[in-house]
Amino acid sequence: MKLFNWIHNSKPLSSNAFGWVCFQIGLFLLPSTALFAGLLFVIAAIFGSFNRSISYWRDSWNYPFLLAAIWMLISSFFAYSGWLAWVGLANWIPFFWCFWAFQPYLLTPIARRRSAIWLVAGTVPVLITGFGQLWFGWSGPWQLLRGMIIWFVNPGGNPIGRLSGLFDYANIAGAWLALVWPMSLATLFQPFLNRLQKSIALLLAISIVAAIILTDSRNAWGGLVLAIPFVLGPVRWIWILPLMFLLLMPLALAALPGIDGRIQLFFQKFVPESLWSRLNDMRYLDQRYLETTRLSQWKVAINLVAQRPWIGWGAAAFSILFPLIKGDLAWWIGHAHNLPIELAVSHGLPVAILIVITVVTLLIKALHSGVLTVVEKNLSHMSTTVFDRAWWTSCLILISMHGVDIPIFDSRLNIAGWVLLAGLRCLIMNDESDHHSLSKIVVDVE
Repeated sequence: MKLFNWIHNSKPLSSNAFGWVCFQIGLFLLPSTALFAGLLFVIAAIFGSFNRSISYWRDSWNYPFLLAAIWMLISSFFAYSGWLAWVGLANWIPFFWCFWAFQPYLLTPIARRRSAIWLVAGTVPVLITGFGQLWFGWSGPWQLLRGMIIWFVNPGGNPIGRLSGLFDYANIAGAWLALVWPMSLATLFQPFLNRLQKSIALLLAISIVAAIILTDSRNAWGGLVLAIPFVLGPVRWIWILPLMFLLLMPLALAALPGIDGRIQLFFQKFVPESLWSRLNDMRYLDQRYLETTRLSQWKVAINLVAQRPWIGWGAAAFSILFPLIKGDLAWWIGHAHNLPIELAVSHGLPVAILIVITVVTLLIKALHSGVLTVVEKNLSHMSTTVFDRAWWTSCLILISMHGVDIPIFDSRLNIAGWVLLAGLRCLIMNDESDHHSLSKIVVDVE
């Protein structure tokens, strides 16, 4: 009963209590089962669409996504990829609605803090299975509820030696862990935690850092470093930035090209080879062909965009066209490893521009609202502002990753990404009437 009451607490709406409960449980289950989490999010989105004084059609933030959806539908009739173009719409159009429908559950700082904690807590199975596959050789598939939940755990990781946990690939696991890392870091700054809670928060933070390192994902490593100054806030930059510079300098001198050979060899003696060789790709010199590098993929993709700039080639077209263009020299590549370019290839430049500009504008406007620079007035205020900084930072990390990869093609990261964007929209709701349109009564019992 206490657990149910706790789940029910801190809802940002006086109505839609059932949707609030479904939303929270969905966040917790998301990394473990996209099926059940997805069903709970659908329920939450339906309830979140009712009793809104401002409808979907009157919120101007929805207009770019609505135009993008219409353009996607039209372009799919002319898609080179055929039926795959229509299937690919499921990665986008339903989430344009979820972006709006999730907002009632993220309206207040307390609700966003609660949601962030659920995401961190739900990451525990990823950590356990990830460490288990590397250290104990655990292997799946493991089935629950007569196969409704299946955990595919590769012994030794996927690729071998890299932590992947419940995800198909180490880079995807790294993206998830980098997304929740700022939120985990924020839990360490909660002023009202008892000794047991602080110990658990510290253990989770250390485990996430270790898991990120073991994914061998450079994107995730970047997110690990990027999160620290943003979550701590500019007030602490006077000491945290010089400290980070001193700690990272040996790694940079050991890995970056253009450094004098003698200097580089000296620092390589002190920095683990697994780090500096991964950063400069030394270990893949005999495996990776020039035709499969990011630059080669982007060149092909940009040429495809130039040929059909308005309507694109259809979802999944790049995976079909790339091997045809490169022939025997190419490995199979599923996408262009850059989200704006991938959107342009699949659906045309107008769709890419609409979505990218909207997302970046959300990030910038949230920054202008003072999310990073607000000064905590008291301990209670600190417990929410640090999570808003973490929320913004998680968005920044996930958005940045899509410059060189597309982790949201994993359904769990896709859902998490739209939850983050919905939270950003709520962060910039400074207009009192806009606030009232979503929340008549805020319940704060934490």
